[in-house]
Amino acid sequence: MNNGKIAFCFPGQGSLETGMGRDIVEAMPEAREVFEVGSEASGLDLTKLCFETPLEEMVETELQQPALVATSLAFLAALRKRGIAPDFVVGHSVGEFAALAAAGAMNVRETIALVRERGLAMAEAARERPGSMAAILGLEDEVVEGLCRKILGVWPANYNCPGQIVVSGENDAVDECRRQAEQAGARRTVKLHVSGAFHSPLVARAADRLRPAVEKIRFSEPTSPFMSTVTARVESAHRMGPLLVDQLTAPVRFTQAATELVREGARTFVEVGPGNVLSGLVKRIDRSVKAIPINSLAALDKIEEFLSAA
Repeated sequence: MNNGKIAFCFPGQGSLETGMGRDIVEAMPEAREVFEVGSEASGLDLTKLCFETPLEEMVETELQQPALVATSLAFLAALRKRGIAPDFVVGHSVGEFAALAAAGAMNVRETIALVRERGLAMAEAARERPGSMAAILGLEDEVVEGLCRKILGVWPANYNCPGQIVVSGENDAVDECRRQAEQAGARRTVKLHVSGAFHSPLVARAADRLRPAVEKIRFSEPTSPFMSTVTARVESAHRMGPLLVDQLTAPVRFTQAATELVREGARTFVEVGPGNVLSGLVKRIDRSVKAIPINSLAALDKIEEFLSAA
């Protein structure tokens, strides 16, 4: 169907959309089943949460994460129904859980239950040790890393694409990093609407809380290679549990992981879930690849045509 390999990529927090997943769930029983199973597993009414809840209420970490992953897995079920499968899977932050489900390492019930626990753990840790995150735009990675080494209490959190790093840490330290980044020539800096200093040592308590839940999962060997955004390497089943715990405090190396996927032969990136953030990032990482977001029934209807042309 195309000359290169296909990577499915799964978005993380910040990709929320009003009514996300409604059209696919109403149109396809397979997608509806994901929401039903996910609601049981999480103790949340995911249909009501995704279709009816205002975005300003859904931004809470403990609600947003299971809602995002359920929506991604509903679109995944629709893609599977069409016979479209990935050669690789990758996820951004909580999207790694959806990626592992896509690779068959966990089932839907396990995945959404684990994500619900992750969201609760992260929210609790953020309340105990408050912090914030900010995007630094227009500086080389090495410059931002140098600022984080100089300023106590702030760390690189997300390597999103060249010229876009998110930093995370104590409120004052993040503000100072923004000031110094602007002095160093950053195009701009943007404070993120998040409830804590995620992907930093400040949320280590979340890792401690999540670890027992992760250790109960028996991960299957992935049917599609899983590219970790913790290590930027393809990882096997025995590494998945530790990596899901480590990723809470480790930076998301999406730039490096996507670059490695291109080296492995991925030429088409299919973003599975709400929004189109990762599709934009992938195009900034490598302009030669194709990227398409599957975030609606209309987008799903175009996927075969897109893949044929890719």
